[in-house]
Amino acid sequence: MFGSATTLERALILIVAAFLVFLPSIVRDPYHIHTATMIVYFSFMAASWNFVCGYVGQLSLGHSVFSGVAGYVTVLMFTQMGLSPWIGMLFGGFFAAVLSLAIGFPTFRLKGPYFTLTTIAFAEIMRIWFENTDNFIGIPLKGSEGLVVPLVGDSFWAFQFNEKLPYYYIALALLAIIVIATAIMERSKLGYYLKAIRGDRDGAEALGINPTKYSLIALSISAFFTGIGGAFFAQFFRYINPERNMGIDLSIDMAIMSIIGGQGTVLGPILGSFILHPIAEVARTSLGGSFLGLHLVIYGAVLALTVLYFPQGIIVPLRKLLARISGGDVK
Repeated sequence: MFGSATTLERALILIVAAFLVFLPSIVRDPYHIHTATMIVYFSFMAASWNFVCGYVGQLSLGHSVFSGVAGYVTVLMFTQMGLSPWIGMLFGGFFAAVLSLAIGFPTFRLKGPYFTLTTIAFAEIMRIWFENTDNFIGIPLKGSEGLVVPLVGDSFWAFQFNEKLPYYYIALALLAIIVIATAIMERSKLGYYLKAIRGDRDGAEALGINPTKYSLIALSISAFFTGIGGAFFAQFFRYINPERNMGIDLSIDMAIMSIIGGQGTVLGPILGSFILHPIAEVARTSLGGSFLGLHLVIYGAVLALTVLYFPQGIIVPLRKLLARISGGDVK
């Protein structure tokens, strides 16, 4: 799966994976379990964003629309139809994938900042529409008020648990799935096509690769996983509203974590999430009262330093360090 990784890298990956699995047996405080769950959640979301943006090379800042729409679909299927969120989550992800095709077909014809601005516009249009729509063809959306997930008690079927621990392991399972999916994609024909498109779109097209077709495939997969993450978030907090689940802040978080860690790599987005979210959490809880928005300043500072000194992401110097330690070639 990680054929390009050195023996030391594989060992480090296994150690980190084992640590995450056994973390709850070491840390039992609900707050810390909650924080760990959010770190894993953002790792999953950044990896989902990276699936298309990191490999295709187009910067999307509208990915939160897939998270929000899928979250609403999951919650509404539960509240209006009595359908288990486990099933609703899949429907939500599928709906997000279909929506991505409608958005991606016209936008992938644009390049550079025009593509980025268009994705922001689509996401903002959807967010504003949800905020100003109380009822749509008989479906209660409740506008900016949002939807509350009815409490049914400890129930696996209802995706509700009395403790934080089950949510942590569900998020960890989702992260494992996206890592495996990205690793498989990277070494598949689709992965090679996407890298060719990212490297030279016109050159790839001259070789017979259809950039729009394969970019749309990658976008739909990315949207599906992003939608799954949005559905998980709605069930975890038992609440969803347009600003929280569809706002541009979420898109920026996914992008920054992936860019800082190393976009276009399997583990880069996860590394970025594991670095940034704990810093942001400490800034919010310890200094947020005195310095409102400090975590955003930290995000900006870390991003600026990374772009200046590690333009390909922090994972590159980390790999070089591991190569030196193992005595292998430094790439």
